[in-house]
Amino acid sequence: MTGRWQRDLDRGLPSSGLVAVGRGPEHRVAALTLATMLVLGALMGGVNLFVDGVLRDGAWRWVYAATMGLLVVMAAPLVVRQRAGRWHMFGLVLLGDLIYVVVVLCIDDPQLYATPLMLLFPSLVAAWFLGPWELGINFVATAAACLVGLWPSHSDPVGLVVQVGVSAGMLNFMSLAVFVLRRRVQRLLVATENLTRLDPLTGLFNRRFLVEQAPRVWRQARRDGSRVAALVLDLDHFKRLNDAHGHAAGDAVLQQVAGALSAAVRPSDILARTGGEELVVLGLVSDPDEAAHLAERLRTAVSGSRTDDGHAVTASIGVALTRPSDAESPTDELWRLVDRADAAMYEAKQQGRDRIVALWVPRARSPLTDGVPLPAALDA
Repeated sequence: MTGRWQRDLDRGLPSSGLVAVGRGPEHRVAALTLATMLVLGALMGGVNLFVDGVLRDGAWRWVYAATMGLLVVMAAPLVVRQRAGRWHMFGLVLLGDLIYVVVVLCIDDPQLYATPLMLLFPSLVAAWFLGPWELGINFVATAAACLVGLWPSHSDPVGLVVQVGVSAGMLNFMSLAVFVLRRRVQRLLVATENLTRLDPLTGLFNRRFLVEQAPRVWRQARRDGSRVAALVLDLDHFKRLNDAHGHAAGDAVLQQVAGALSAAVRPSDILARTGGEELVVLGLVSDPDEAAHLAERLRTAVSGSRTDDGHAVTASIGVALTRPSDAESPTDELWRLVDRADAAMYEAKQQGRDRIVALWVPRARSPLTDGVPLPAALDA
């Protein structure tokens, strides 16, 4: 997890486009809002049961009453689960179109009491919650519902086609406009989120994202029985390179190193730039040897990278491991672990640079090992 993949998130929005999947506060609000609208629609539609001359006599009145009751039943799962999945929402939209058709069949004068405007609700829901292909299917369903709804009121086929085209066209155009607006808002939100989580120069994650991911990493380590490894990398003689060749050359080196490290880390590792020429890799390992191999791979990646102008650097790397516990917050444990790896990195600097040092005694300033492989005692 290097951070570079987020540059394309605005092109990689969920294929379904569904906004309401999840259990966060915004998803609960969306689900409860939909449930409220369904119940209000049932109550408003139920008024027709008590108004003479609106509904057809006989069994149609019972069908209409059952349809209004179905709206309430549809709202119940939204209230209980407080979220709506992709297929659940798609089903609600198509069911809304079908309910309009049923209402038209139950109304004595559809042109007066059941205009296509009733399809506004499923059209808006489809625009805000569904993806492109689901929205396209709803376009067809909307046109079909308008055709059924307007058929009894038009004896002239040409007039029927014109009215269906106008009604379905306006509903679908409005739905498409809301859909496009929603996608634009989503892209802006992704771009804003990227600004808060990514380093603008290298495209790697920043300190904030590292902190955000700590609880997840610690939970996974406890679940898998693995250890959390922190590797702190500091580029050697980077200030000297900046002074000799300018900051543009230094920026180019940082970008080249970021690319090399992104290719060297494992997909599950978190690679972040924490400031200046210092980078942190956070990942799960089964034993100290695995951490040692990862550190050596990163060291080799840095030393093998070179800019187009021929500038190259090496890196001093400090390594620390821990077994997560429930007694302390993941964020506190994260920075304690990073501090230990940082201390090991400074020892690597003192011992000649371009090397790996593991500091396994907490808060000790002199390493008990130098280089790789790392001893089992690394796990403090």
